[in-house]
Amino acid sequence: MAETQKTIIFFVDDETQVCRAVSQMLSSQLDNCEVRTFDDADSCLKVLRHHDCDLVIADVNLPGTNGLEMLERIKWGRPQLSVLLFSGYADVPMAVRAIKSGAVDFLEKPLDEATFLPVVRNAIKKCHGEDIIKGKALTKSEIKILREVVKGKSNREIAVDLKRSVRTVENHRHRLMHKLGAKNAVDLVKKAVNIGFTIDD
Repeated sequence: MAETQKTIIFFVDDETQVCRAVSQMLSSQLDNCEVRTFDDADSCLKVLRHHDCDLVIADVNLPGTNGLEMLERIKWGRPQLSVLLFSGYADVPMAVRAIKSGAVDFLEKPLDEATFLPVVRNAIKKCHGEDIIKGKALTKSEIKILREVVKGKSNREIAVDLKRSVRTVENHRHRLMHKLGAKNAVDLVKKAVNIGFTIDD
């Protein structure tokens, strides 16, 4: 991750000691990282209405709105925001529900540094798209075309929808494949989905 790109993480747990320990761990182990802690889901959701972050990490077992409900509410309003859930009382159905609802991963307490940090780093890479883009920013035109590609549209259909020539779309698509390291059209769609593009965009 580029050192100038600040990562903002919202961490939610009703145990003050856990919040403090994880905040210190992440701040010390991750470059240019700011961690904001919350003791319940509702206070975090309230802040999310007006402020952005790169990653939400939350306990499932929270007072009031639980972590799974929080995940579903976040994904309903902001589907591209990465959410990582954990629990001290995890079971298979809970983990399956979390992943199906859009969690990037599901961990068990205690949050062991050796397991926790690699998962967080991968989530950050995904939200920044840097594991695929490698620091090469997409232009507004490329983003528009990539959204249409993910929807399965042909170059001709994209050209008509965006009022561009077919050759222009082909050129943009070629640059996208180069920037994202895609081998073919199917690979391009996979990589686009991995950095947060969806059919509903």
